[in-house]
Amino acid sequence: MVEISKEVFEIVNKPGRVAVLGTADKTGQSNIAYFGSLNLTEDGTVILGLGNNRSLKNLRENSKAVLFCVAEIPVTFGTAGYRLYLNAREIQDEGGLYDTVTGAIAKHAGKEAAKTIVAAVAFDVTEVRGLIDWQG
Repeated sequence: MVEISKEVFEIVNKPGRVAVLGTADKTGQSNIAYFGSLNLTEDGTVILGLGNNRSLKNLRENSKAVLFCVAEIPVTFGTAGYRLYLNAREIQDEGGLYDTVTGAIAKHAGKEAAKTIVAAVAFDVTEVRGLIDWQG
């Protein structure tokens, strides 16, 4: 398991932060998408609700993803943020995780927003890197 600092938790779970998820399908065709409703839990799991979209299709074919997360915009060389390398451990179309995610989205964004969620994904964090990697 990867050690996740307090600062990473604070930025990923900060209201108003910007998070972009990068995925690729089984052939390597890439996609990025903005997500507002995600959570990094205390055990280091990233939880995300997905609609019927390209990100979900890609994750069903290729479990690897990268989360680009910054504390605020505009982004400069001094902006706090991280890249979290992820592996989708579980994708639920129904059940406990799905119910938890859709319930949280309904509470924060409304029932109509929750109705757009078709799957909940639990990711393991495999690596954490800064936004700018001067050392390769």
